[in-house]
Amino acid sequence: MRCPFCGHDDTQVKDSRPTEDSAAIRRRRFCTACSQRFTTIERVQLRELTVIKSDGRRVPFDRDKLARSVRVALRKRPVQEERIERIVSGIVRQLEASGESDIASKQIGELVMETLKEVDAVAYVRFASVYRNFREAKDFETFLGALSEPT
Repeated sequence: MRCPFCGHDDTQVKDSRPTEDSAAIRRRRFCTACSQRFTTIERVQLRELTVIKSDGRRVPFDRDKLARSVRVALRKRPVQEERIERIVSGIVRQLEASGESDIASKQIGELVMETLKEVDAVAYVRFASVYRNFREAKDFETFLGALSEPT
C-alpha cells in the first residue's frame, strides 16, 4: 500500500479489525519512510462492475459516489451512519449478485429509490427529485400524489 503522505510503497500493517457490520476490515498502517500513520478499509468485491450511463458511456462503478448520493438524500434525517453504510453495502451486494458486470445507471437509481422508500420518505422524495429531474412544483405534486395513493 502506497503512503498517502510521501508516496513510499512500503507500509506496514499495525492493527487489523473488522468494521461494526463485519462487511469490511479496517487496517491501521505505518509508513517506514516518513513514520506517518493512516487507515485503510478493505472490502470484498465479487466482480468488477461497469455502469452504463443513459448516454451510452461506460464508467467503472464507484461505491463512494453511491454512498455520497445516499448520504445527501438522508442529510439531516434521523438515520445513523452505520445504517447508511448497511444500506450502501446492501445495494452493492444486490448489484454484484445480479450476475451482470454491466449495470445500467437507471437500474442503480431504481434500486436506491426502492431502498430509500423503505427507510425514509423524505429521503426518498429528495433522491427522486434529482433522479427523476423534477423541473417544476407540479412535478413534485404529481410524484407526491402517486406516493400517497394506496398500492
